[in-house]
Amino acid sequence: MKYALLALCLATPALADEYRATGDLGLIVERATGSLVVVDQSDRAAIGRIEGLGDLSHASLVYSPDERYAYVFGRDGGLSKVDILSREIVARVLQAGNSIGGAISDDGTLVAVSNYEPGGVRVFDAKTLEMVADIPTESKTIGLVDAPGRRFVFTLWDKGETWIADMKGAEPAITKVTGMGANPYDALLAGSGRTYITGLFGEDGLTALDLWDETPEPIRVLPGYGRGEEELPVYKMPHLEGWAEAAGEFVLPAVGHHEVLWIDARDFRETGRTETHGQPVFAMARPDGRQVWVNFAHPLNDTVQVIDRMTHEVIHEMKPGPAVLHMEFTPRGHEVWISVRDENRVDIYDTETFEKLGEVAAESPSGIFFTARAHRTGL
Repeated sequence: MKYALLALCLATPALADEYRATGDLGLIVERATGSLVVVDQSDRAAIGRIEGLGDLSHASLVYSPDERYAYVFGRDGGLSKVDILSREIVARVLQAGNSIGGAISDDGTLVAVSNYEPGGVRVFDAKTLEMVADIPTESKTIGLVDAPGRRFVFTLWDKGETWIADMKGAEPAITKVTGMGANPYDALLAGSGRTYITGLFGEDGLTALDLWDETPEPIRVLPGYGRGEEELPVYKMPHLEGWAEAAGEFVLPAVGHHEVLWIDARDFRETGRTETHGQPVFAMARPDGRQVWVNFAHPLNDTVQVIDRMTHEVIHEMKPGPAVLHMEFTPRGHEVWISVRDENRVDIYDTETFEKLGEVAAESPSGIFFTARAHRTGL
């Protein structure tokens, strides 16, 4: 029987894909066409496409624990569940008018979506996409992440508050932390799941929360940063989930400045600044923490710089092409994939030699998401 099944799989490519492993796969967002390209890391190649996902102009996604399903958060409020092996949409709901990302609970049973319109957070059953909780906030919500203990953490743009939603019971148990600062625009959760940091657009500095504290209180980080300096126009807000945590330091893109900031992850003390090519958008650490790769806002978005963690100095610069939007490391960091939107391709580089190893064609590519994300907190 098993030999007959194997023969059938080999003879039928579509069925064979149903039985392939998922650990080497990933998805590339094609923002202009509302589609996803399914890629194989080892082959450095596209193996399929999933279409019909709506407005993916600011899309992100998360994976189920088994790496088979991706939950795609579209800007049009669409939440889609896709099967990356059969390459089809298995469920889809238009849950809001304008959404800005989401998260999956640590046990993989719940998917939460952060909304601009009508605001608030909505939580769905990961199997069926039936809504199980509606958390109104009377505010745009940003910085939604999963936290250990079946919790979601998110921040309110209009109110300067962070809410922690504990989903272990029949109804969400909400803890509200006030005084986070004016107009928090994004946030991240450190890999340990302990430290949640928000960036502030309405004032200088950042704000941190210790989620291990029974009653978390705002911790101001770099409260004077930028004060008294010449303000530059902000062409694109940094994506704080692209902040790096590298060997005990946070590496943060500086809003409106051509530099990244280095902060001690234990006491939030500034440890250095690195001058960069332009205004950073993503500052992403190679998995071992030794390098930080940085891309930039328009009009200087054709360039990527590599910073050494030990010296805080730029050690390499490359120009993949116009509109570098996103970077993704392979799970152990030997390669990095870089989307070059205006050239309709994703470039692949060796992270030690910086040699270009290959490229994958994609229509206006933006986010790149490998299935290893299924096993990381805060994404």
